[in-house]
Amino acid sequence: MKKIIVLLIAGLMSMGMLAQEKKAAILFESDVVDYGEVAYGDDGVRKFKFTNTGDDILIISRVYSTCGCTIPKKPEAPVQPGETGEIEVKYDTKRPGPIRKTITVYSNASQIPHTLKIKGKVLPEASVEGK
Repeated sequence: MKKIIVLLIAGLMSMGMLAQEKKAAILFESDVVDYGEVAYGDDGVRKFKFTNTGDDILIISRVYSTCGCTIPKKPEAPVQPGETGEIEVKYDTKRPGPIRKTITVYSNASQIPHTLKIKGKVLPEASVEGK
């Protein structure tokens, strides 16, 4: 009887191990990109680098910002386990003042979206002599 119970428990445990799903996981090098002080009209493109640390394909389904001054671009291709990818963000540097924006990333790694932030300061437009 004891052997049957032990075999039954071992069988149930092995079924539980087989039922474990493969899952993608996303790990960003940093959740914040600091532009620092940026000259008016300078290049506003920065990148968030990440790695798929899971054991299944990572698919970034949607990336968005709540402001039209910040345009994120998601990778089009799925990211294989162990591989890296980038989310490109372009900020409109013709808007002087502080930069404080949030980018939301939806993927198959989690039902909860991942939040990224950009910060910095766009300096005022330099005045041109003679005007």
